[in-house]
This record gives sequence, C-alpha cells and structure tokens, in this order.
Amino acid sequence: MENQNNHSKLKAIIGILAVLLIGSLIYIFKLTSDAKGLEKNVVEIKSEKESVLKDLADLKATYDAAIAENTSMSDELIAERDKVVKLMADLKASKGDNASLQKYRTQYKAMEQKMQNLMQEVEVLKKQNQTLTTSLDSTTVVLEDNKKYNQVLVGQNEELSKTVELGSKLTVSNLKTAAYKQRSSGKQIETDKSSRADLLQIVFTIAENKIAKSGDKTYYVQVIDPKNNVLGEKATVSFGDTSLTYSFTTTVKYENKSVNVKEQLPGKDFAKGTYFVNVFDKGELVSKSSFSLK
Repeated sequence: MENQNNHSKLKAIIGILAVLLIGSLIYIFKLTSDAKGLEKNVVEIKSEKESVLKDLADLKATYDAAIAENTSMSDELIAERDKVVKLMADLKASKGDNASLQKYRTQYKAMEQKMQNLMQEVEVLKKQNQTLTTSLDSTTVVLEDNKKYNQVLVGQNEELSKTVELGSKLTVSNLKTAAYKQRSSGKQIETDKSSRADLLQIVFTIAENKIAKSGDKTYYVQVIDPKNNVLGEKATVSFGDTSLTYSFTTTVKYENKSVNVKEQLPGKDFAKGTYFVNVFDKGELVSKSSFSLK
C-alpha cells in the first residue's frame, strides 16, 4: 500500500515537472519570438531612417544645383535648403521610433512638394531669361554695329574737324620791315642807315578766308636787333608751357576779307646789322622776315 502511494506521488511530481517544463518552453519560445520581433523592428526602423535621410540628402542636392544657377529666387531656395539641412540634423540626432519616423517622413513629403513647386517657378524664370538673353544678344549685335558705325563717323568727323581747323587758320603774308627818318614836318623818309633811323615800320597782310571765324584778331610782333635784344615793350606772355617776349601787339578787326596791317615801332640809336621780325598768332609763329641797317 505504501509503495502504491509513493508511486502515485512520483507520478504527480513528474506531471507537475512536465507542466512546468512545457510552461518554460512556451515562455522561452515567446521570449525568443519577442526578441526576434524587436530585432526585426530595430532593423526596419534603421532602414527607414536611412531612407528618409537619403531622400532629404537628394532634396538638398536639388536645391544646391538650383541655387548654383543664381536666379532671382536664390534667397528663397537657400531658405528652403536650410530647412532641409536642419531636418536632417534633427533626424540624425533622434533615437528613432515608428512615430517619430512617420513625423519626419511627413515633413519630408511637405518639403518635397514645396521643392517641386519652386523648381517649376525656376524653370519658368530660366525660360524667361533665355528669351531675354536671346533678345539682349540681338540688341548687343545691333549696338555693336551701331558702335562701329559711330566710331567710323567719329573718325570722319575728327578728320573733317582737323581739315576745317587747318583750313580756318589765317595766313599772314608779305611781311616787310623798313626804317624811316621822321622829319620835323611829320614827313617820313625811308632809310637804310642806322644813324638816321628813328622808327621801324612793319607791314603784313592777313589773307582772305571764308571759313575762318571773324572778329578781333590779335598778333604779337617781335623785333630782334643785331645784338639779340628784343626792341619795344619787351613784354612777356605765356601760352601753356611756352612764353613769348614781344615788341608790341596789333589787333585787327577781321571780317573774312584780306586786311593790310601797318604798325610803327619808334626807337633811337639803332645798331648796324641784321634785324629779325617775327609775327605770332598766340604762341604760333605765322610769319618772319629780316632786314639790315648800315
């Protein structure tokens, strides 16, 4: 009887152990399944995170390329690209779960849509710029042709101006100088002796010129004696870097017709030898001659 009871107890213990073993196996299986499920979820989350980061990187690259074209929308494109860069930084720093990844994916979709709208605007601007560039190129060609034509005209005008300027210069000719003796009666007698002379008479002609500017014309007359002294006023005037010492000036009212000019230079103790007479129009020598006294 006792053996029978012991056998019953042993069977009961074995049954309990079997139940515990089965429970343990079920628990271990569940834990294993949960671990596998968690590992799979982690892999999927990591993959999704990398996918969103790649999409954001592509979005940034699109903005970079559009910004490099330097359109009038560059500021707006830069602002949107900066938003993409910030979202990428936030995503990289996040621990990552399904809820947060879904949030980032939603933000990416909104940014992608905004990018597509902006790219359409950029394309419209590019086409407008191409049309404008073509128009500008045509205008540039016309302007270049006009510029070349104007340069030719300017050159021709400069040549014409030089020709007119040369043609409008007055010609001084027939410059002659003679010494005279002034008598008490007022009569003047020409002489070639220095001891008798008490004035010099200078005459010259301004030729007719129809294209010259009319009005008062002033000439500077310089008389140099045999000792290289300037006679008369010995005044000095400057024309730019050039200075001129002259004997006297004569002003003529010129009306585009030939004019004879006669001036006298009083003096005394005239030296024997050769005298030189020069006529200047401002700083330019326009006529010269010489004469001698015995």
